[in-house]
Amino acid sequence: MSQLALSSIDLSIIDEISSSKNEPNWLKEYRKNSLEIYNELPQEVSPLYNKYSDAKRMDPKQVALSAISDSSFPDFLKKRLDEIKKENSIFQIGSNIHSVNILDEEKSSGLIISSIDDALKDHSDLIQKTLESTNSNEDKYTALNNAAFNSGIFVYVPENTVIEKPIHLISSLSSDDISTISRNIIVAEKNSRAKIIQELYSSKTSKQQAYLELLNISMAENSNIDLTTLQMMDQSSVNFSTRRANIAQDSKINAYLGLFGTMLSRYRIDYQLNGTGSSVNDAEVVFGNSDQSFDLNTTINHNAQSTEGKVVEKSILKDTSKSLFKGMIRINEEAAHSSSFLSGRSILLDKGAKSDAIPGLEILTNDVKATHSASVAQIDEEQIFYLGTRCLSRSEAERIIVEGFLEPLSRSMSHQVRAWIAYLIESKWQDKELSINNDEQLKAIVEVEETRYNENAEIEQHYKYR
Repeated sequence: MSQLALSSIDLSIIDEISSSKNEPNWLKEYRKNSLEIYNELPQEVSPLYNKYSDAKRMDPKQVALSAISDSSFPDFLKKRLDEIKKENSIFQIGSNIHSVNILDEEKSSGLIISSIDDALKDHSDLIQKTLESTNSNEDKYTALNNAAFNSGIFVYVPENTVIEKPIHLISSLSSDDISTISRNIIVAEKNSRAKIIQELYSSKTSKQQAYLELLNISMAENSNIDLTTLQMMDQSSVNFSTRRANIAQDSKINAYLGLFGTMLSRYRIDYQLNGTGSSVNDAEVVFGNSDQSFDLNTTINHNAQSTEGKVVEKSILKDTSKSLFKGMIRINEEAAHSSSFLSGRSILLDKGAKSDAIPGLEILTNDVKATHSASVAQIDEEQIFYLGTRCLSRSEAERIIVEGFLEPLSRSMSHQVRAWIAYLIESKWQDKELSINNDEQLKAIVEVEETRYNENAEIEQHYKYR
């Protein structure tokens, strides 16, 4: 298969991808139309954010595209593969699906975890409806993904089904420098519940390599999804993700995002609260060092009455790293009695670090509650001095301050997610390889987190031994 730089993308690569997968005619036309839109759109559609965007750091001359990529399994992930052999999981290596595992009890309930190619064959109507619901005109990289996706993951949770064990979606860039453009779809039917954990990895490469994702989440009435994304890619790579969740009546999504790797991460997240009683709780953690750049744009659209939304973003920035948080709460005319909260906060550990926070409100009806806040500040030297009097070094003092900074946010997370984030922060602070292998150190953190917020634990322990 031929390779083509992103800067030279044309119909030839679209035809090659489509032909290699034997795709239907409607999808070929969809790809071609999206490519035309991609070529016309600027990197940042909104002129307001042009001066803030770092999207130009992705070098289209280095990012290589192909219909297929090397399928060899990375050595650094073999331990992780062994750990989740008995879990619901799918491994994506470049444009290839390495393995899929569904537990027998979950398979009998109708749970589907598959590649997007298999889903196109087995659930063509559902996939077509989802793909065509995405507007390529909204963003240049949405159009690119619609045009040139060479891989993807499909998860389907049937009606009246509760998936007790987590579903792991593990993706790694391939070792041949080919970038991955992944079209991911999650569908939760009525009265369903599932926990989904996405892990993003890459190895160090000599040139820039990208993981570009377009994720659609469709939630029917009274469904519940916990979605955790941990991005642990090497700082030689780039990660762009565009996400859209359509949330029906009485449904809820808890979304946790931890961004630790890549030289540039650009996330566009759009929540559509379409049904009465629907809600979203979104927590985002960024830890940057060196010259990393993080660009997050999260929007909550309240389209029905009595909906609830909450977005809290916190950034920890060292060296010359930078973050941009753009948030918007939009409460439309039909969304009376809704409530929403938006917050973006950053702590700068070095003078070269930089952060911008741009929250916004757009309220088109009465009888609602909506508020936003933003703050960017350097670390408090008085706190450093105070902790220094307790015989802590500056590095130790900074770590304690960071833990306190994240504490209110972490309370909304599960024990396991809190442990993972704590583990990744510890690893990054010590310049270790970023991963969440379940070694003894991580198990110890989980044990601490399980008892951390149990206010009755001390009393129970007291009476246990009397």
